[in-house]
Amino acid sequence: MRCTSAVKKLLFQPVRYWRGGWWHKLVTIAAVFIALCIGTMYGIALWYQHSQKGKPEELGVTFIADYATYLGLDAHQTYGAILDDLHVKHLRLVSYWSDIEPTPGTYDFSELDYEMTQAQAHGAKVTLAIGLRQPRWPECHPPSWVDTSRAESTWEPQLNAYIAAVVARYKNNPVLDSYQLENEFYNHFGSCNNFDRTRANSELALVKKLDSHHPVIMTRSDNYVGFSLRKPLPDVIGISVYRHVWNTVLVHRYFTYPFPSWYYAFLAGAQQILTGKPSILHELQTEPWPPNGQDILSTSLSEQNKTFDAATLQSTVKFGQQTGLKQIYLWGAEYWYYRAQTLHDQSVWNTAKQIFSNTNNQ
Repeated sequence: MRCTSAVKKLLFQPVRYWRGGWWHKLVTIAAVFIALCIGTMYGIALWYQHSQKGKPEELGVTFIADYATYLGLDAHQTYGAILDDLHVKHLRLVSYWSDIEPTPGTYDFSELDYEMTQAQAHGAKVTLAIGLRQPRWPECHPPSWVDTSRAESTWEPQLNAYIAAVVARYKNNPVLDSYQLENEFYNHFGSCNNFDRTRANSELALVKKLDSHHPVIMTRSDNYVGFSLRKPLPDVIGISVYRHVWNTVLVHRYFTYPFPSWYYAFLAGAQQILTGKPSILHELQTEPWPPNGQDILSTSLSEQNKTFDAATLQSTVKFGQQTGLKQIYLWGAEYWYYRAQTLHDQSVWNTAKQIFSNTNNQ
């Protein structure tokens, strides 16, 4: 009898709660709404993860010669180690406007030609970043002779000419797999002045006109619920995921985003349902995030370890794989080499070797 009474009390408790004051009703409605939202999100995530089972996994890295040089490394030696020692077969490369066109109308493709040639020699495929906004600080990379704080009409024709030159140079290159246009275009982080959707639309149309054979990726930021529903709508949606950061907005300390792996599966699944567009994990954080905007070169190894070390690399790659997203590009390969060569800590590099060995042998 006591058991039956307890069960009845449990079952009818929500009804009694609903009969309370208006704030009881408000709390109940909010709780039910949240539960329905989370349940729906989780259901979409499970559907997406199940739909991706059995598909081949592609694990790659971003490589930026300028960043390797900034770290005090030989860029070609670093790139060679990534290809020869890690045996990376999927690369995201950049074509900074500031490097390609240092003076008006004069193009220098020597570095990118070298990277593409080496990729071909090693049987690797390339997703090539193009446009004004590309990976790494200061995010936007105009040449010194362009002032993007001025009216767009004063520099957009030059930007389009540069984009056209890059596409013409590499569209028939056998290693080219895709383009990434305007990295995280609507993220106001960095030294950028223009976030005009009309310009993004025209750039996408330009690239598709010049090369209709290679898909175009556009990347969103990570930790918000949002989808690409309006133009520009590319062929593939890229997702960036940063988990261990220094938070400068609320807590002013190291912060780990609490989102589970299935959250990103939900983002990819919902995008697929709503637009039919596939998603890839185009930038997965596998390098430290120094505190207070501190330069990585002046950050001690012990401080770096607070957001990234060999164990974090292992767990982060596993996290990425658990999302169900089959194309994953790791962020920070130049740093791994810097850590090994300059800081004399081989642990991250050796872990990366093991990870890529396991992936390539699947």
